[in-house]
Amino acid sequence: MIKLCYIGGGSRNWAWVLMQDLVFEQEISGHIELYDIKPEDAQTNAIIGNALLSRHNPGHWKFHANPSLEDALTGSDVVFISILPGDFEEMTVDVHAPEAYGIYQSVGDTAGAGGIIRALRTIPQFRALAQAVKKYAPDAWVINYTNPMAICTRTLYKEFPQIKAAGCCHEVFNTQKLLATVLEISGCAPRGSIKREEINTRVLGINHFTWIDKASWKNIDIFPYYGQFVDRYGESGFRGAEAATTFAAGSPSGDDPEEAVRRRLFSSVERVKMDLFRRYGLIAAAGDRHLAEFCPPSWYLASPEQAESWGFALTPVAWRMANRKTLIAQAQAYRDGTKTMIPVASGEEGIRIVKSLMGQGSLISNVNMPNQGQMPDMPRDAVVETNAAFSRGTIQPLVGGELPIDLRDMVMHQVLTQEGIIEAVFEQDQEKAFRVFSQDLAVQTLPLQDARTLFDQMCSKTLRS
Repeated sequence: MIKLCYIGGGSRNWAWVLMQDLVFEQEISGHIELYDIKPEDAQTNAIIGNALLSRHNPGHWKFHANPSLEDALTGSDVVFISILPGDFEEMTVDVHAPEAYGIYQSVGDTAGAGGIIRALRTIPQFRALAQAVKKYAPDAWVINYTNPMAICTRTLYKEFPQIKAAGCCHEVFNTQKLLATVLEISGCAPRGSIKREEINTRVLGINHFTWIDKASWKNIDIFPYYGQFVDRYGESGFRGAEAATTFAAGSPSGDDPEEAVRRRLFSSVERVKMDLFRRYGLIAAAGDRHLAEFCPPSWYLASPEQAESWGFALTPVAWRMANRKTLIAQAQAYRDGTKTMIPVASGEEGIRIVKSLMGQGSLISNVNMPNQGQMPDMPRDAVVETNAAFSRGTIQPLVGGELPIDLRDMVMHQVLTQEGIIEAVFEQDQEKAFRVFSQDLAVQTLPLQDARTLFDQMCSKTLRS
């Protein structure tokens, strides 16, 4: 019997993913405490989750909405954190305010001007969560899904050095799916026969700017086939596999027009990924929308039209707001029983991670954790993304190796940005935060006074909240 505390338990995305994945899980059981700053949303999810599990997997899991973070955490074996730092109104400023200065962002939650400002309001929240874990569940395993992933995970450790935390992201999984497709269209196996989990990859880098320097399937080196794939599709793009499409549990499917819009906004044709392979010789292991934001803006994000020419879209926050209304109505229908959630296995590894930590087998997967030597060319304690071995009571990061020197400089710039903004918030030094902001690859192209004006404008909403 496992006690799992879910912080952000009113989520209409990852919480629904979790409850659907539990439908297919027979080897562990327990209860899940759903905590949310909006208790009514957590209560709705408890009703939805209990109804779903009673229909498909009775007797294994029980959901409970808990308005007390202390009660939800106390005695927990595992803690999931999946929250939206702030609200979409603040994210609107993150993503769209820089557009007045010619700065465009495809996501705006990890890197760039938007990622930095989002971090300013996220870091204090994660400091508070780290203190709560320290006080009420110091021995629990903490799995973070919130962006900016590396900054959130680093903050947990900086505030509570003994915490047992890891940041988990599915972008590498999507790249593994693409690599399976590469092998299949190269004639190595029938179409649809290779599972993502069969693709062995060595991962190194930082979250959303992650790289693969070794990839194999059985005894086959994938790199030569990927090179041929890039030669064939690098200019036209590849539309045969939606490897970068974000999964949203319970979303419409088929010919639904809302789903068509979702796919247009969240998928890509992999051209950025293939261009980066040509530049550096490594396989970029994230979606194009994320990768583009870590690169000089002239490469892929000089304008919305340039992004479109590379086969990806800028996701407007207005769409997220409209989608939230759709999901709220959908949640109410699930709660009232006028609509039934049909469980679909997500392919995420959250439950597999929990099982491994509880002694049910072992797992190797990518993970975000402080650098203790797994990336010797990056600063110690900065959060990096490499593979790790999960087993009973242990997450052991695996050595990821070193990046090529030209690529290392690009990654190092982002690592120092992350470290700098964390330091500025811990020291409550707004001027230091501005200096970090002004060194962003896109912001540094602006005159200093314009950078200052933009920073002050973007901070005003976040600092008030």
